[in-house]
Amino acid sequence: MSDTIVYALEMLGQGMLGIFTVLGLIALVVALLGKLDKKK
Repeated sequence: MSDTIVYALEMLGQGMLGIFTVLGLIALVVALLGKLDKKK
């Protein structure tokens, strides 16, 4: 039972890291696009 819980927590942790990574990349892209638009 404990092994299953640990495995589930590891999967959840990896999923959260993946989500935060994607959100971070999107935020960077939006920021860069905003700076490019302001230069125009």
